[in-house]
Amino acid sequence: MADINKARFELAEMDDLAALDSPVHKANPLAKLIITIAYIFIVASFDKYALSGLLIMILYPAFMFSLSGISVKKCFYKLRFILPLVVAVGIFNPFFDRLPMFKVGSLVVNAGFVSMLTLMLKGVLCLMASFILASTTSIDKICVALRKVRVPKLLVTLILLMFRYVSVMMEEVSIMYMAYSLRAPMQKGIHISAWGSFLGQLILRSSDKAEELYLSMQLRGFDGEFEYAGNEKFGAKDLVITLVFLGLFIVFRFINVTRLLGSLFV
Repeated sequence: MADINKARFELAEMDDLAALDSPVHKANPLAKLIITIAYIFIVASFDKYALSGLLIMILYPAFMFSLSGISVKKCFYKLRFILPLVVAVGIFNPFFDRLPMFKVGSLVVNAGFVSMLTLMLKGVLCLMASFILASTTSIDKICVALRKVRVPKLLVTLILLMFRYVSVMMEEVSIMYMAYSLRAPMQKGIHISAWGSFLGQLILRSSDKAEELYLSMQLRGFDGEFEYAGNEKFGAKDLVITLVFLGLFIVFRFINVTRLLGSLFV
């Protein structure tokens, strides 16, 4: 049960992070959404051997973390369960792609090793960019931004409800587990014979909670729009900021800035 309560706390902490006060938090949600999507798309578009060109893209998350006041350590801690899966992508490339690419002293580095590092870095950078958006923008404002770019109302509502209902479901699991523990105080965990009934009760209780949640939203006038979250206008300042970031991303994509800077010093 301690793990469930810890997970609930970490989920609630994302709302606390989004409520902080910094230039990144104050930025227009639509601008942040467009910049994040563009960043992920451009990072993913790098060639699998373009490790040196990809390195310059680290500047964006580094700048945003510094400006927002959120530590990189917290980002990696929140993503600790996903990062190993991302890092594992391409881990066998060095064994299949043995074409030599360059030498570091007497050590020959093959193409598979470079492609493995590139894939790993791509995944980490995309996760960091997504975390920056989620930790500096509330889910309601993200939904508002999604509606502004014409994402279907039904899909946006599902995203909102999934995010909000996770904590409710965790609470139900916590209550049920506590009740089970009181009936079996000397037992560690849930016995395998009780898994079926436990899951069935969880589904029934979750269904009832979902129905109550939906009815309460309807009684408060919710119709799939997010007027209560505010309607920040996408002004000239937001347009300039978005275009500057997009322009830098495009430059970094087609010009190997890392190699260019290296040639100035070597």
